[in-house]
Amino acid sequence: MLPAQTAHHHRQCSACAHASLSRPTSAVMDARCWSGWPDLCFVLSDKLLVADVQDNTAQLVDPQAGEVMAQVELPGRPRWAVYQQAGDRFLVNIREPACVAVLSADPFALVERFPVWSPGPHGLDLDQEGRRAFVACDGSTVVTLDLASGREQARVPIAGPPDAIWHNHQLGRLYVAIAHLGILDEAPGVINVVNTHSMTVEEQIPTEVGAHTTAYDALRQRLYVFLPSCQAAVYEESEVG
Repeated sequence: MLPAQTAHHHRQCSACAHASLSRPTSAVMDARCWSGWPDLCFVLSDKLLVADVQDNTAQLVDPQAGEVMAQVELPGRPRWAVYQQAGDRFLVNIREPACVAVLSADPFALVERFPVWSPGPHGLDLDQEGRRAFVACDGSTVVTLDLASGREQARVPIAGPPDAIWHNHQLGRLYVAIAHLGILDEAPGVINVVNTHSMTVEEQIPTEVGAHTTAYDALRQRLYVFLPSCQAAVYEESEVG
């Protein structure tokens, strides 16, 4: 649980404010428009970026027509992706070789690779200005990249191999979901809260064994952690500067 000056999570009795999760009722579009197995999607206005982990490609899809507009080969297995508005380009984490693939939106093409020092880039997000990329890696490290040069600016050790990450632009905090503390499968999951000004881990919040999927509501300053027990834990920032 975060201290009062940073964040807290709602409690009911002795547990987090839990909400039961229901199954999705329908698909957004026909999955047959993809050639393989999509791992992640990123929506940009009238376009959808789909990274395929089976054939290591990225596809630009028209979600209304359900058609693939363009496709590029990636240098390896894709993980997370974000859109950088300033450069009108997509950034896609590649597990191996460890790098961030840079794809121009128009024309849709692989234009650059940013090498990442730590193995297994996974979670990915940007700062508010889009000048820095935060890359959470399987090597239990968060690496910061300068997006103008692609060079590493800083790195910080975290509690274990991560999954999704979200950057709180307002407070300069990065929420890093870690399914297992350390390397043991039975170890509890945690959220590491990284101060992106000092690049240090400020807080470590216990969640549940295997909890690694999260969603962030910037307007309400809430982090939702989806738990393997089919519940969601809600954490809310108590002080917003």
